[in-house]
Amino acid sequence: MSAPKLIRPTESELEILQILWTKGIATVREVHEELSQTKEAGYTTTLKLMQIMHEKGIVKRDDSMRTHVYQAAVNKEKTQKHLLGKMIDSLFGGSPTQLVIQALGDEKHKASKEDIEKIQALLDGLKK
Repeated sequence: MSAPKLIRPTESELEILQILWTKGIATVREVHEELSQTKEAGYTTTLKLMQIMHEKGIVKRDDSMRTHVYQAAVNKEKTQKHLLGKMIDSLFGGSPTQLVIQALGDEKHKASKEDIEKIQALLDGLKK
């Protein structure tokens, strides 16, 4: 199944994608165990979500063995860019500046010194 043209994963699907992007490949059991560390989710719920994601083309499934193995069918960076673009348009009126101001001013997600240095290097590069 090919990757979808419009990437529209739900919040729960994004959580599963994050695990698959980190692990590369994983069984439903492995994904479920990882999810269970941060939220309550039943195994059958995880299984059903991953089956739906397979039908949508968001994940690939290798069913050649008894235990099905899944991997992300969508690229992490492309998905991030797509969702970020949608967020900038819908929440920040198309202004990346407003997004950055909100992100850097957020007390909950403080930027580290290293993050600020990376951001500064990016800004310096954009000025040229």
